[in-house]
Amino acid sequence: MAFDAQEPSPVMRPVVRETYGPANLSAEPIFAGGFINFGYWRGIDLNAPLTEADRIRSQQALYRRVWDGAAPMEQLRLLEVGCGLGMGCALVLHERSPAEVTGMDIHSAQLSRAQDAHAALLEQLPGRLRFVQGAAELMPFADAEFDVVVSVEAAQHFPDLEAFAAETARVLRPGGRVAIASFFTAEGDAPSRRADLSQLLNTFANGLDIARPVTALTEALTASGLSDVRVESLGPQVWAGWDAWLSRLYSPDAWARNFLRAYERQILDYYLITARRV
Repeated sequence: MAFDAQEPSPVMRPVVRETYGPANLSAEPIFAGGFINFGYWRGIDLNAPLTEADRIRSQQALYRRVWDGAAPMEQLRLLEVGCGLGMGCALVLHERSPAEVTGMDIHSAQLSRAQDAHAALLEQLPGRLRFVQGAAELMPFADAEFDVVVSVEAAQHFPDLEAFAAETARVLRPGGRVAIASFFTAEGDAPSRRADLSQLLNTFANGLDIARPVTALTEALTASGLSDVRVESLGPQVWAGWDAWLSRLYSPDAWARNFLRAYERQILDYYLITARRV
């Protein structure tokens, strides 16, 4: 099964094109198992030596936490925005029994990898799994096409949260739900937060991750007509585990170890945002 590989509009930013194309972030050891998220580490002993199995378990757990925020999915049509290699798409098919799963990503290289990684599943479950190229700000889907929209650690890359929120509301059916997990600046002086993050973390300095408060997304969701917008900090279950895993691979002074420092300094946090279309 092929996907539409035409360049989506808006065109992806160069830093995103490089990171998820030639650089292939998904192949980095820190993202074991093909997932690309920081993980949800509740129930994993961080004082014991962490294994690759623990790392994969944490990444799967983050998906499950997001799905729980979107309510039951059995026999519903689900869209994942920023699906990467489609590992979450495959997992939800096995564990939550949705009727159909669509994985959308802006990057054709990621979608090619997803097609290869899940070739057997695509053949085994025709019509229940597909991968589509598209931008979060202009989704190539019909109005009210989905019952559930999820996005796991991708919104920090979206340049226009208002457009993303509007498109999410458009493609959801009435009564449909959205659940988004990502990291945002903690509340406070936004310009100061942006400057601090650019100094601490290379991904903010080079523009891969965009520093914004979580209210930028919640207000966009509300303005798009979605209701029951809720925010929950997942920081206590994310940052310590992420840093413990990084400590296996990086020295304490490596820039990536500054994610935990940014959280401890109340500059950055990790959130689950949920909402419903009336």
